[in-house]
Amino acid sequence: MLIRKEHTEDGGLLGIWKMDETREELLQLFPDHRRSEADKYLRDIRSERRSIEWLSTRLMLLDLLGKEQIILNRKDGSPYLDDGKNNISISHTKDYATILLHETFAVGVDIETLSERVVKIAGKFISENEYIDPAQKIVHQLLHWSAKETLFKLMNEQGIDFKQHLHIYPFIPAKEGLIRAMETKTDQTRSFRLHYEVHPDYVLTWAIGDSQK
Repeated sequence: MLIRKEHTEDGGLLGIWKMDETREELLQLFPDHRRSEADKYLRDIRSERRSIEWLSTRLMLLDLLGKEQIILNRKDGSPYLDDGKNNISISHTKDYATILLHETFAVGVDIETLSERVVKIAGKFISENEYIDPAQKIVHQLLHWSAKETLFKLMNEQGIDFKQHLHIYPFIPAKEGLIRAMETKTDQTRSFRLHYEVHPDYVLTWAIGDSQK
């Protein structure tokens, strides 16, 4: 079910879908004339979760744009729309999926379920120079991960090391706000501003960047 649809201040279009339907329920919502496309794709997927993600994402896109669009994937796996009228970024986590669209600029979005598992892997993507608030350790570490996932999608560069190439400036997590970041993967060493939100079940980050058209 689409639980959020809004235009961002950057001119993007953001959607969030709560994946509480079954695969069969989602198939019933899928347009009849595209049912064969869904059946063909789902025949090769044994995972119920992946099937639900695939169906939810396409139904959400239909709700956001009010018209049907086909999501394709480049060789590196990044998504794009067949008509080329919008740049798109997609993210899934437990029970939620999100899409960010923009007609002109590159986009990146990420959604992550709140979980203590991030503590075990934090050392792989957070450098010693990056600040983590000890009073909000899990949320802060998860925001770092989510922000760097968003930057990875936005930059669309190969060989990015989250710990070495993506840098989050110090901040104290609130319910929502901005994260300042910098990349040192390219010669430009670009700076970025990312939006973030902290919800009871998940964190969300997104950013809109350089023109792709």
